Amino acid sequence: MNLLASIRVALTALRINALRSSLAMLGVIIGVASVIVLVSISEGTKQAVEAQIASFGANLLIVRPGASMFGGRRGAEGSGTPVTDADAEAIRDQVAGIGGVSGEVSAFGLSAVFGGVNWSTRISGVNPAYFEVREWVIEEGRAFSVEEEQSARRLAVVGQTIVNELFDGASPVGQSVRIGGQQFSIVGTVAAKGQTSYGSDQDDIIFLPLSTVRQRFGAGTSPTVRDPVQTIYVEVGAGESTGRVIADIQDLMRVRRDVQPGADDDFNVSSLAEFIRARNETESQLGLLLAVGAAIVLLVGGIGIMNIMLVSVTERTREIGLRLAVGARASDIRNQFLIESIVLCVTGGVVGLVVGIGGTIAYANVGELEISVNPGIVAIAIGASAFVGVFFGLYPAHRAARLNPIEALRFE
Repeated sequence: MNLLASIRVALTALRINALRSSLAMLGVIIGVASVIVLVSISEGTKQAVEAQIASFGANLLIVRPGASMFGGRRGAEGSGTPVTDADAEAIRDQVAGIGGVSGEVSAFGLSAVFGGVNWSTRISGVNPAYFEVREWVIEEGRAFSVEEEQSARRLAVVGQTIVNELFDGASPVGQSVRIGGQQFSIVGTVAAKGQTSYGSDQDDIIFLPLSTVRQRFGAGTSPTVRDPVQTIYVEVGAGESTGRVIADIQDLMRVRRDVQPGADDDFNVSSLAEFIRARNETESQLGLLLAVGAAIVLLVGGIGIMNIMLVSVTERTREIGLRLAVGARASDIRNQFLIESIVLCVTGGVVGLVVGIGGTIAYANVGELEISVNPGIVAIAIGASAFVGVFFGLYPAHRAARLNPIEALRFE
């Protein structure tokens, strides 16, 4: 019997016992569908995180004050002695491998007003280097200069949410916006970055010169240090060792902040590279768990198919004996049952693929999440289901092929 004839006979046998065949495929369907759903959601989340990292800058270091201590009690992170403009300048001038440095202070509780529209937004005071360090692209107009920042000019660079909400999408460059009762001239806009992974709108922001935010709104002031900033952003130069730059910054800051040998740092230097590494480790563990879970489900499904195929061999013993008696070879019988098992598993894999993609889309729509169906995972899932068909169908097929024709014809 040739291959096509074997496939035709196998399909006929499965169609005759459609309900039993469907139940046999159920384990494979669930296994493949679960893999597609989980891996697709995982891939979508991974891409969203990578886009988020790219929007921050993968070579970015963040320097912040540490926790304060009051009467032996530790305060919140960032409540310690602030970092300063002088710290930022020292990092820029004394640490090798730096691409750029900028401080940042934020003013809260302010609204931007244009015409009759009032919009509450985030006001961020930055140095001109901030846009390059944080990879904010100037889409229209320009950023303010070092001289303009030092002279506390009333200039603004706005995000795309401000463009849409206050100016209805029209160009705001050259217009004036009122912030905290004071007029600011808009000199540029930045390209959209979208939301962060925790849902914050990065484009809902107005950038002002850092010295302007201090003088006009009293933000970024401290009774203990001069010219404090809430955060210092440091861009690591291309090809430079992030670990070496972090160590150099830590050494410099310990000297500047008079941290005694053996004492804990009263500041933090964090890197997105650490976050990337932690994320990759988490994804590797998640991938392993997914693989184990999928293997268990497919194993259960394969055992179910093997049981069904053994029952089928028993039920069709007389049929097998008749075919052997009229000249069918043992290999023909083995191939027929093996093909039936493979068809069951591959069909279950295809149905599981459809169910998995449908479930992924439904989950994404309900949760408003990004998804990504990896063609490689689809191929692996279908291939795994075919392997299950071969592996668990081999024993029933071999058992059918070894039947004695005479005993099979006598079987009741």
